[in-house]
Amino acid sequence: MMGGRVLAPDAFGVMGIVNVTPDSFFDGGVHATVETACAHAGALLRDGADVIDIGGESTRPGAEDVPPELEMERIMPVLASLRDRLPDAAISVDTRNARTAAAALEAGAVIVNDVSACRRDPELLDVLAQYGPGYVLMHDGGGPGDTGERGECRNVRGEVLRFFSRELDRLVAAGLPEDRIVLDPGIGFGKTLADNLALLAHPEDWFGFGRPILAGISMKSMFGDLLGLPVEERGAATRTAAALLWERGVFWHRVHDVAATRQGLLLARAVGEGRAHGGA
Repeated sequence: MMGGRVLAPDAFGVMGIVNVTPDSFFDGGVHATVETACAHAGALLRDGADVIDIGGESTRPGAEDVPPELEMERIMPVLASLRDRLPDAAISVDTRNARTAAAALEAGAVIVNDVSACRRDPELLDVLAQYGPGYVLMHDGGGPGDTGERGECRNVRGEVLRFFSRELDRLVAAGLPEDRIVLDPGIGFGKTLADNLALLAHPEDWFGFGRPILAGISMKSMFGDLLGLPVEERGAATRTAAALLWERGVFWHRVHDVAATRQGLLLARAVGEGRAHGGA
């Protein structure tokens, strides 16, 4: 359920990324104009994206904070144009700011994708309660303003489990219906490679919450650390990881390359169906 609108893809959901930023780690500056951003969003939808996620602030390690005014200047013209051109598209806004989220929801967005869990801007919690959108609740293992890796040893699985339990209670108590919430373990946010792999290996940790899980692994640095791949060569690893995660129960996948990811997911589904129907 996304802001009163039910999104019910068949076997998996794909969120296509549209960054209207100059400094995102993978595609910064590529879709910086309204025309290029809308063209890219249209292509992602044709490739099978269920949701378009528009972001106006990079959250790569070391990126500078973007004030809401600049973030809205980047996002809102793209959102308005998409509403005109593709009125049926489900649009998510990738933001940590209450003002940006409220403006985007007023303009027709149906999901807020927030990497801060309402910690960056506490007023965002009021916006969620007022509008009741879909909401991606993400765990960031770094400190305030820190989305880089930290190396100290800790039980990351237990940390994320406790975080989801606490923050789900907080969101519901504030007035956001629980059926609007998707859980994201925050791969690469304040986590070591070992942390990331432990979380990806055990998505069943979160099944008890009864909420869909979203994996945001597209082109991430973990593929560079693990496989020695530069950013531009991480596509195959991304779609392979998405297929493996789907087999383990991860429904939503936030990616740059929607077509390739869907191919991998469709193959994983076909193999799963063959396994279920095959005879001994």
